[in-house]
Amino acid sequence: MKSNNFLGGILAGVLYCVSAVLAQDFAAHGHFTEPNTNITFYTSYETDGPVTGDGIFSLTSRGGFTFGIALPETATTVDSYDYIGLIIGSAPNGTGWSSVLQGDNVGAGMPNHLMLLAWPTGKDKEIATSLRYAPAYQAPVPYKGTAKITQLYTDVNTTHWTMVYKCERCLIFDDPTQTPFNTSTSQGRFEQGWAQADSPVSDRLDPNADIQQHNNGMGVFAIEVASATQKAYTDWATMTATITSVTGGPTPTTTFTGVPVPTSTSYDYVVIGGGAAGIPIADKLSESGKSVLLIEKGVASSARWGGTLRPESGWLDGTNLTWFDIPGECNRIWNGGADGVACTDMDQMAGCILGGGAAVNAGLWWKANPADWDYNFPTGWKAPDMKAATDRVFSRIPGTDHPSLDGKLYVQSGFDTIRTGLAAANWTSVTANDVPGQKNKTYAHTPYMSSHGERGGPMATYLVTASTRKNFQMWLNSSVERINRVGGHAVSLDILPTNNGGRNGTINLTPGTGRVILAAGAFGTPKILFRSGIGPTDQLEVVKSSTDGDKMIDQKDWINLPVGYNLNDHLNTDTVISHPNVSYYDWPAAWDTPIEQDAQDYLTKRIGPLTQAAPNIGPMMWDEVTGPDGIVRQFQWTSRVEGSGGQPNGNTMTLSLYLGRGSVSRGRTTIGKGLNMVVSTIPFGDTNDLAAVAVAIDNMVAALSPVANMTWLLPPSNTTGAEYLKTLPLTYANIGARRSNHWMGSAKLGTDSGLTGGTSVVDTNTKVYGTDNIFVVDASIWPGMPSTNPSGLIVVAAEHAAVKILALPATGGTAPPQPHGSQCGGKFYTGSRVCPNRQKCKFLNPNLSVCV
Repeated sequence: MKSNNFLGGILAGVLYCVSAVLAQDFAAHGHFTEPNTNITFYTSYETDGPVTGDGIFSLTSRGGFTFGIALPETATTVDSYDYIGLIIGSAPNGTGWSSVLQGDNVGAGMPNHLMLLAWPTGKDKEIATSLRYAPAYQAPVPYKGTAKITQLYTDVNTTHWTMVYKCERCLIFDDPTQTPFNTSTSQGRFEQGWAQADSPVSDRLDPNADIQQHNNGMGVFAIEVASATQKAYTDWATMTATITSVTGGPTPTTTFTGVPVPTSTSYDYVVIGGGAAGIPIADKLSESGKSVLLIEKGVASSARWGGTLRPESGWLDGTNLTWFDIPGECNRIWNGGADGVACTDMDQMAGCILGGGAAVNAGLWWKANPADWDYNFPTGWKAPDMKAATDRVFSRIPGTDHPSLDGKLYVQSGFDTIRTGLAAANWTSVTANDVPGQKNKTYAHTPYMSSHGERGGPMATYLVTASTRKNFQMWLNSSVERINRVGGHAVSLDILPTNNGGRNGTINLTPGTGRVILAAGAFGTPKILFRSGIGPTDQLEVVKSSTDGDKMIDQKDWINLPVGYNLNDHLNTDTVISHPNVSYYDWPAAWDTPIEQDAQDYLTKRIGPLTQAAPNIGPMMWDEVTGPDGIVRQFQWTSRVEGSGGQPNGNTMTLSLYLGRGSVSRGRTTIGKGLNMVVSTIPFGDTNDLAAVAVAIDNMVAALSPVANMTWLLPPSNTTGAEYLKTLPLTYANIGARRSNHWMGSAKLGTDSGLTGGTSVVDTNTKVYGTDNIFVVDASIWPGMPSTNPSGLIVVAAEHAAVKILALPATGGTAPPQPHGSQCGGKFYTGSRVCPNRQKCKFLNPNLSVCV
């Protein structure tokens, strides 16, 4: 699902690192001498003005915002870690907070950069300050490095506040739990970030108070070092503070009370991750009679499984529903979020909660375009191979494009407006899942995984049947830290509680025959593999240097595989139209204060707008474009009634263009010293991909041209798709607008083993190369992008993988030696091997070999 805004991106969820040329500078600049201290600052400021849309890279802020910096005279030749700063923050409601993010010479990305947060305490002219950082795009935590703030002057009035301060060791990031770096002033230019909110903090008197989502602008700006250096800096730096600083410091790390893992129990299968893949495969494995343990790091989502997250207003109190159960509430996590839902150890949006992405997304439910299997996957995973699994999945979760129990579709002004143009352009209306292969110049109503007017999917089907079996267990609030191996054979897993009541200890696999299924997602699965000594050497060395170091498997047992590479997502390009017939339904408001009639219709009859996913999704549209390289690329257009790209809600529609099957671009995810996952290489930008995107935009503009009174806002009228794409740079700074959060591919399935120079991490049985009992079954295994949102396809893959895994013979470390001269490549045998074509037999460990 495309996200516009969420709490996990607090302090500028899209303040990713900007490009290395530092082309991004969203501020005006000048010099200002603060009259009370007579310190002259090089300033970067945003003028007083409205904040529209999501406020990304805003040049205005309600009340304005100013940051000033003074550097030592020698800073152009000698790196300075200190500076003197100025913040003039606005508080148009008499409350709120402001923040500066200390960037570096590459950019001002939120993860692993020092943040200074400040706000008036309400006591005279007192300002509270707090140094924090975020290991990912999440609410920042207290900084444990050596930086120090000393306030030199403060002033507060009813609408603004001013603070002059010394920031010692602020241009070096040295939190001991993270990878260190410094900003080099001698390079002449570096980047800073800013954000403001006019919503109150949890406790104005507490410098470590919780803050709410920024809502008063945010952006990045460049600091020209030569303009910031001052001859009088040394004199100013010796000024004595005339006020008492109210500064927060590190707080104790939160610890949770865990339930000890039973030491006398072992499991035939341990499935890590309770999402679209983990739940179905746990059910299918338990169906065989084997003992199965499903582990989910998050809390329960649906009320069916004990979830308790409900609207603050209480309109769901007394019901057996949480906001996860109601399709119309899906936008909650993308518009303000909720504590304990979004993952906090990665720089992308993901649901770390029972159900995973299938609990927090829009619930779109697609049968795969057969070409998705045929184009992306090897033999054994082609469309005919997948038919049986597809039939089983859709017999259990048929989905529906009319989720209201009265059979009606609601709030359809957007669909009806777009449909008139598509019909006139001879695009074909289809029922998408009846003809999954018809995805060229076609459109449809949106199918959802809903059942009985509620979010359905794996939690309402597979988890229900699994939970009835005595051989199945599920543990929530528990994080698997690593898989313990003997050579290529997993023997146990270490686990820690992520909330009170989670599990703590070591989980034993059934000796010799137990198996591990990784289903933790495109970021969670690589993280566990890295921590288990499986992945590229550079990543395993990072883990070795982290707090995991003393628990890391010995280097001689590392398995070098391309884990983290091949990362992919649907490249998203938002376009925006307006039409007088389009009307906006306020879905974010419906989270806490829905229209009374709509709430009652839903609660008593399961009918009305709340049975449909926000925000008025549809029509869905498909197109195919052949790129300059001759590759046919599949596109999906997702229409929704809301503004984006700075265009306000009202009579606007966003038409999001997803680049799917056939895309060439690939990226990479890596791990930091703090064991947080990041997108280190953006999976977008191939010139042939972008050329096809441009044609797809032109095709849609032409298709909708018959619609009277329609206005194209983005791209503007008379702008070609290619010209429009030039205004949307593919940098870390705007990846938030270009991703779809359909991340896949980081543990690729294929026949070219990464052990021998290939690109694949798992084989066609989903088994990790170099191991005999570790499997990956989730979005990580996808070789390339599919046509549509992936949830339904992931469930089908889990069904298919379960059959393959169960068919494998039991393996263990006690089989008799293989006779001399036997074929190389056997698993868990010793003795001589032979290879064809004079290849050599390479032993990866005493029990596992390959021909090279």
